Amino acid sequence: MNILDIKDKVIIITGGYGVLGSGIAKHLVASGAKVAILGRNEDKAKNFAAQLSATNAIGIKADVLDKANLENVKTQLIEKWQTIDVLINAAGGNMPGATLSPSQSLFDISLDDFQKVTDLNLMGTVIPSLVFGKQMTEQNGGSIINVSSVAVAQALTRVVGYSASKAAMENFTRWMAVDMAHKFGDKIRVNAIAPGFFLADQNRKLLTNEDGSLTERGETIIKNTPMKRFGNSDELNGAVQLLASNASKFMTGTVIHVDGGFGAFSGV
Repeated sequence: MNILDIKDKVIIITGGYGVLGSGIAKHLVASGAKVAILGRNEDKAKNFAAQLSATNAIGIKADVLDKANLENVKTQLIEKWQTIDVLINAAGGNMPGATLSPSQSLFDISLDDFQKVTDLNLMGTVIPSLVFGKQMTEQNGGSIINVSSVAVAQALTRVVGYSASKAAMENFTRWMAVDMAHKFGDKIRVNAIAPGFFLADQNRKLLTNEDGSLTERGETIIKNTPMKRFGNSDELNGAVQLLASNASKFMTGTVIHVDGGFGAFSGV
């Protein structure tokens, strides 16, 4: 028996057509899972799902900040696949006004953008977790996988809104893990992965120049990453499959760092 097997598991991925979410989705479908791609852009969600599989993937328009909308999504998925085995909260991101330039101080932050980033990264994980987690309690089993960041454990300059909101989300991960185990037993698990630096549309200009060379910030990150490179999106797949499968059935409240050693290195 392969304890990492996820064949026929029903897996929801919020932000499923994003850079990291899409890579995870491709791997899960290739591994035999049934995957629901959730995102605000209905065309992108449906087109990406169609590319993945005609039978084992579905794209659904969904807003992670709209509980009523997510309840409707849950009903659709239960009617289609009868169960929800795994929720991956991959929706998240940052905004310019919640990020400081080198010449700015904390007092220059846009509170409006800070609030939007907090809503997306924190509430955008809390609300889906409550909606789909409730279904898991009714079926007596399931795994929730949140996406944290290396920006939680230490202060990274500039990304103040993102760091604070991901830190709150990581605390919620541990809190929900404990509450689920206390109230509903050992069959519902809540964990997270903490990616290091993966090049994506939202950080590419911050880390690389137009000619592909590293910016000053990019060079600093590589200097402080023992493996001396950025991550590739497919390098998250192993940690995700572990947490989605029975191989992690005694793991809850855990955050797995996939960061090339960045979080372990002091810089000295």
